[in-house]
Amino acid sequence: MTDDKTTISELKEYMADFVGRRDWQQFHSPKNLAIGMAIETGELLEHFQWIDEQKSRDVAGDPSQMEEVRAEVADVLSYILALADVMKIDLSDAFYEKMKHNERKYPADKYRGKYKLESRE
Repeated sequence: MTDDKTTISELKEYMADFVGRRDWQQFHSPKNLAIGMAIETGELLEHFQWIDEQKSRDVAGDPSQMEEVRAEVADVLSYILALADVMKIDLSDAFYEKMKHNERKYPADKYRGKYKLESRE
């Protein structure tokens, strides 16, 4: 399975089936899923804590570190998929709607190469 051959719907269905076969729906409240996602995100952040920008980029070239980072990213994604299922969120729609908002909020001509605008004092 690869990104170019797998749909978000397929991932959501796989996650829902995984949860269903274990009867875990009873534990999958939005609160619990959001907490689980935050915990997994924290575990992902641990791989980058205390290293500089370049070393964080270098992680991609280290197979053993990448294996761990990849697993944490997958954990975060599984919580996102489970939460989207419970909350009935269409992830594609939510993503594109948010990006349209970001396009208006951060126009490329004003923010190109910048993370914030200079003060207009």
